[in-house]
Amino acid sequence: MPTTMTKASLLILAAALVTVASAQNRGQQNFDNVEIHTLQLRDNMYMLVGAGGNITVQVGKDGVLLVDTEYAQLSNKILAAIRKLSPEPIHYIINTHYHGDHTGGNENIRKAGNTIAGGNVAGDLGAEASEGAAIVAHNNVLLRLSMPNGNQPAAPQGGWPTDTYLSDMKKMWFNGEGIVLFHPEHAHTDGDSIVYFKRNDVIATGDIFTMTTYPIIDLNGGGSFQGMIDAVNQILDLTDTVYGQDGGTLIVPGHGRLCDTGDLLNYREMITIIRDRIVDMIHKGMTLGQVKAAHPTLDYDPLYGTSTGFWTTDAFVEAAYKSLSQTAKKK
Repeated sequence: MPTTMTKASLLILAAALVTVASAQNRGQQNFDNVEIHTLQLRDNMYMLVGAGGNITVQVGKDGVLLVDTEYAQLSNKILAAIRKLSPEPIHYIINTHYHGDHTGGNENIRKAGNTIAGGNVAGDLGAEASEGAAIVAHNNVLLRLSMPNGNQPAAPQGGWPTDTYLSDMKKMWFNGEGIVLFHPEHAHTDGDSIVYFKRNDVIATGDIFTMTTYPIIDLNGGGSFQGMIDAVNQILDLTDTVYGQDGGTLIVPGHGRLCDTGDLLNYREMITIIRDRIVDMIHKGMTLGQVKAAHPTLDYDPLYGTSTGFWTTDAFVEAAYKSLSQTAKKK
């Protein structure tokens, strides 16, 4: 069963849980050994921690809504964890972006739910789109999941979004609560959604904000360094803080422990300082090799740096240099 605790206790426990989950995610996958841990955020909201991106769950009389679905291999464990929270049907899955550690379980979990009658579904997906839970995302997520990427085939059609939006905002109402999806352009990817639960004052950020690595800038997926900073500032504009005590907006990052506004402020400071350092080096005419040799991230490496896995410190600096070089040339 989920554990109800103060926010301070949640922060401590979540940090321990995600250390294990992050190691499993970044190294060789062994999903048999992965456990799904449940943390209660508010009366009817939870955070599920496994081996992929964090999952946010809202439950109530209308049913169950999820933000992201981790990996397909964990779907049965995730569904079992959800059933401990609510017997009601899963009606909505919201995807924060297209990456497989956040969307891999779409098809399996969608099949376990159902779409509310009269819901909007993507036009030419056929009758199949109305079966199972609705998958909500920015339209660029549908485009990227439905097209092959290099040697990677398109994702299974059953996991594609069935309800998409094109503007910078989409509003929903579920379980007596207004839910707003904000789309920042060219942040982590070109299809990000920031998911804001207004009554509960909970924000799911996807990989715009992570606590386990430097910012992941998916250049091939339409991401940009400055866009990440702009998106973090957009999230901060939504938050409220109670200083000196538990309270205020709760923030579920894409990876890592449960956070609050103070954590996001520290993150913004880090990425802003590193941006300014790299931009200064670009203006001085330094090459990528020279920038790497100058170690612009050195003082933050103990917190965010790594030399192993898919997103190393070196990979981050290279992506930052490429992205900021494009911006610098326009000025």
